Amino acid sequence: MTAAESAGLPGPAADRPEQSDRPGRPERPQFRYVEELVRHELGRTLGGPRGMVEAALPFVGFTAAWVLSRALYPSLGVAVGIAVVLAVVRLVQRSSLKFVAQAVVPTAIAAVIATRTGRAEDVFLPGILYNGALAVVSLLTVAVRRPLIGFVVGAALEDPTGWIRDRALVRMSSRLTLVLAVPYVLRFVVQLPLFLAQEVVWLGVAKVVLGWPLLLAALFVIGLLLSRGRTPIEESERPVG
Repeated sequence: MTAAESAGLPGPAADRPEQSDRPGRPERPQFRYVEELVRHELGRTLGGPRGMVEAALPFVGFTAAWVLSRALYPSLGVAVGIAVVLAVVRLVQRSSLKFVAQAVVPTAIAAVIATRTGRAEDVFLPGILYNGALAVVSLLTVAVRRPLIGFVVGAALEDPTGWIRDRALVRMSSRLTLVLAVPYVLRFVVQLPLFLAQEVVWLGVAKVVLGWPLLLAALFVIGLLLSRGRTPIEESERPVG
């Protein structure tokens, strides 16, 4: 599958299937440029502002409850309760649980760990390790010219590895992966010392400040990068040399 086909662009007349050959399947948006394609797929993958807020709310609730009570289990109850409410709202609205899972799953894991150890700071340990792992993976994929964002876009286009042959997509994905790696690195570098120092309140503050605000800043930079580019998708089909 070529990049043009993946993006839903029409190919030569002889190769283009009629609309009736694929009944019931929604049409993929039409794109002229690589940058438009990447911007669209990243927006779908990240879930927009609502998905980012949902991921942060349980930990905001935990931190607020901890400041007020200094009690682990009531604070965990607030965090888990918020996550459950978010899931119920999604179910009532009959919307996808894909993005609310960003809140429910980490909250559940954190609750299990903290209840076993009895230490409030352990609520933040899974997130710290997760961001550290993502930082390492992101940088490694760029180093071996298989940037992480390329796999995200490829999976969305139902061609997970075809983008590797597209020189423009590899270059673009490398730049975007480096931008998205910055929040992962900062979260790990800032939060790990706070965890080791058992600074629960500051961990909560860092979790919020370095969460969706930092991600929005990274997305703003990505938007600037994508808005400057005008790489025709047809030209991106040249194999990587």
